[in-house]
Amino acid sequence: MFSTIVKSTTFLIFAASSLAAANFNAGAEKDRLEMIKYFETKFEDPAKNLNRFFPYSNEEELATKYEKNLKHMDFNIGSYAYAKDAKFQYDELKEMPPYEYAIEKGEELYTKKFANGNSLQTCFPDLTNAGTYPYFDDKTQKMVSLTSAINDCLRANGEKEWGTKKGPMAEFQAYYVNESKEAGKNFDIKIQSEAAKAAYERGKEYYYTQRGYLKLSCATCHVEGAGKRVRNEILSPLIGQVTHFPVLRLKWTDIGTVERRLSGCVLDQGQVPPKDESEEMKELLYFLAYMSNEMPVDGPDVRK
Repeated sequence: MFSTIVKSTTFLIFAASSLAAANFNAGAEKDRLEMIKYFETKFEDPAKNLNRFFPYSNEEELATKYEKNLKHMDFNIGSYAYAKDAKFQYDELKEMPPYEYAIEKGEELYTKKFANGNSLQTCFPDLTNAGTYPYFDDKTQKMVSLTSAINDCLRANGEKEWGTKKGPMAEFQAYYVNESKEAGKNFDIKIQSEAAKAAYERGKEYYYTQRGYLKLSCATCHVEGAGKRVRNEILSPLIGQVTHFPVLRLKWTDIGTVERRLSGCVLDQGQVPPKDESEEMKELLYFLAYMSNEMPVDGPDVRK
């Protein structure tokens, strides 16, 4: 009898513990599912949704130049999902991807020996997990982004850290991410502790907070403004926003990291961007990556 009680009590404690762990991501998952529903509704028929979502847009343009009946996974290619003209140009560029050189350079960097005989391969034996970054390290109580993990590897082996926006950092990431894409991996961001949940919430707060002299937030452009035109560019959606990095932007003429793009976007808003390896930047990336959960790893890629 006592044995039965002990077993039952142990099971209940284990079940309660498992349930609590599973619930750390409940709020984030609610955010993600609601955002998917929002974008599917918005782009079910852009012309029909003129008054609701596109009050200052041209009805004829929405009817003729925008795709409709878009679903969750369609947004993995950003604004190319709904902008017909841009999608045509994108498909042409993809026939001869201009970022292939970066993948090749990244592969060379992967096996290049450090002075101590180790290499990046020592730190990253598995290259099929790009969709798990950033993650919250419960031991250090800090976020780990792919960029910070690479520099941590270099520092731990007595090597000089890399710049976080382009060059070797972006090239190695191109190879890393491409390996994950070739393996058919999806984004799979976990929230498994109260501290990780708090980090997600801070990233979310940053995304939705108005800053700078223009009083804009990331969400101003990429949630409410997604699909709207700013000069010659059509704004991209929140979901799928980080799945394709690193990217070769035609504006840059070379490949760059997600931190490079986010910093530029924040500067355009009249704000001072957080440092690339700061907790603030990594928490913002944590939020963005979670919102792309279940979507395919699709980098490297090309953007205008």
